[in-house]
Amino acid sequence: MRLRDLITAAALLVGLAALAALLTREDEIAGPAFAVDGDTLRILDLRVRLDGIDAPELAQACGPKPGQWPCGAEALHRLERLLDVPLVTCRLRGTDAYGRRIGTCTARGRDVARVMVEEGLALALSGPAYKAEQDAAHRQGLGIWGGPFQRPADWRAAHPR
Repeated sequence: MRLRDLITAAALLVGLAALAALLTREDEIAGPAFAVDGDTLRILDLRVRLDGIDAPELAQACGPKPGQWPCGAEALHRLERLLDVPLVTCRLRGTDAYGRRIGTCTARGRDVARVMVEEGLALALSGPAYKAEQDAAHRQGLGIWGGPFQRPADWRAAHPR
């Protein structure tokens, strides 16, 4: 009887390990992609939030008044140009609170989130990813760093849907 319990327990552990591996694995998806906004794209009917960045919102403007520029729309247009290739590849790692997959996407071998931060059209989120690129864009006054702007998270809080 004891051997049977051990075999059952072992089988249960193997099943749980397989389930955990399935739930935490990284998926990869590739195909044509289209920008939704400055940090979200659609690839094969899947919405993907670019991991590690936060771009201005579509209706957001940046810079001093008067003369503000539509930084949210410009971020969208830049991402559209980056994705204007036959094949975009995204490595997916999870899902955000809005049901979008979170991923790192490349087009023509370039990390599109990295380009957005390098050009001052997105902020690096916490952690070391893209921090050096953000610091360089800030020093050079590129994009949003060229004048006053509201961080996208603060803009969203001030403009609830």
